Amino acid sequence: MLKVENITKQFSGIVVLDKISIELQAGKVNAIIGENGAGKSTLMRILSGVYTDYEGQIFFQNEPVRFSSTKDAQSKGIAIIHQELNLIPYLSITENIFLGRELTNRWGGLQAKEMRSRTQELLNRLKLYVSPDTQVYKLKVGQQQVVEIAKALLFESEVIIMDEPTSAISDHEVEVLFDIINDLKKANKAIVYISHKLDELFEIADRYIVLRDGKHIESGDMPDIDHDRLIQKMVGRNIQVAKKEAGPGNEEKLLSVHDLCLKHPTKKNELFLKNISFSLGKGEILGVFGLMGAGRTELLETLFGLNAKSCTGSIEVNHQVVILTSPDDAIKAGLALVPEDRKNDGLILGLDVRTNISLTCLKNMERAGLLQEGLETSLAQKYIKELNIKTSSDKQLAKNLSGGNQQKIVLSKWLATKPSILLLDEPTRGIDINAKNEIYKLILQLASAGMGILMVSSELPEIMAVSDRILVMAEGRLTAELANHELSEDKILKAAIPKTI
Repeated sequence: MLKVENITKQFSGIVVLDKISIELQAGKVNAIIGENGAGKSTLMRILSGVYTDYEGQIFFQNEPVRFSSTKDAQSKGIAIIHQELNLIPYLSITENIFLGRELTNRWGGLQAKEMRSRTQELLNRLKLYVSPDTQVYKLKVGQQQVVEIAKALLFESEVIIMDEPTSAISDHEVEVLFDIINDLKKANKAIVYISHKLDELFEIADRYIVLRDGKHIESGDMPDIDHDRLIQKMVGRNIQVAKKEAGPGNEEKLLSVHDLCLKHPTKKNELFLKNISFSLGKGEILGVFGLMGAGRTELLETLFGLNAKSCTGSIEVNHQVVILTSPDDAIKAGLALVPEDRKNDGLILGLDVRTNISLTCLKNMERAGLLQEGLETSLAQKYIKELNIKTSSDKQLAKNLSGGNQQKIVLSKWLATKPSILLLDEPTRGIDINAKNEIYKLILQLASAGMGILMVSSELPEIMAVSDRILVMAEGRLTAELANHELSEDKILKAAIPKTI
């Protein structure tokens, strides 16, 4: 269906793709696999018309092509579904699907009925049984993902690129997505599938294409390779995943939460968090697990002072009751929050590495009211070295770094505040296994130095590997508290499933 030959791409003299030659086959799921920074996203942006300045050749259905824009690529039959959904919340599903490619009559008027009808056909085909008039913000994340797929199918795209399509959806929604992918395979579409969840790749992918450091390492059929060999191809060496050793809990409490409640943002007289009580010890890693909508993120945000007007209960830090009316209060109390969405909430992508790292402690960076470049540079260099941030310099823009390195910048800026309690919301979401392992090691080092860590994760193997205890949430309540030696996937999932289901 699509072939690339000797594709090379540079940014500011740095080669990010080095003579890549691969084939994407029709009627198959072609998995593009590699660490963050391997060149996957750059290659996909070339194939979808985002980047037009590159060396090499693309052949689409055996014809040489060179896309001048994303619209040009779409018109030829190539669509991309980005990890960060590109939908406008307050427009309807129909309006989102036809945005920029509206159907009009000869007088320039919108053909609203025709667009709605075609949207309904697409939604039925994708088994999303909601009205085409529904505003997108009212949909769950998994349903929004289906709307993105509908956009790709509108003009019968022949190549559909999916970038981390399951990173924010439930297991049930993953099953629906996989059914859709199988239907697309039967229609002889070429699916390009990017994911760091290797287990799901072995379930859905037909072929693998490994990239490493901007080079094509190997391609083949999924049944011909196993999990460990695939990881070795990705990173060029064997990876030993860091794990927390079980040990006695620390009796010294850093954080105690009593009867924490949070009002529901839209449902009057209902609570989103319901009587949450727990404690966090010095040097302890306390995992928080729950299905989507369980209230995990809301719990961390409330502890960080983001929901002060809507919450009740009491919070103690180092045995002292604290009133957290804002994130500034939380920071002064020794808390730091690494948010789930690093690009929107954790970084200023248009600023450089140095500025992002120093943002949380600007008062320490100034003398006589003026920011001192030397102090900022010294702070940035310290964390670039300690966290092994791969960047050409501290002046490189954050948006040009891989996901794993962006996450290390977010961690750096909060570690710079010298917190005693670190709140981590999905700290390894959307990053490769090697970057994950580096972050695991960092978390374990921080805990061994006495920091208390409260970590939310949707990945059971991850949270079981690094936690001393796990709190399980369902529908805003704590439904279980399990010690390291009690952990099993069955116990955790049983507690995470709402009793009403």
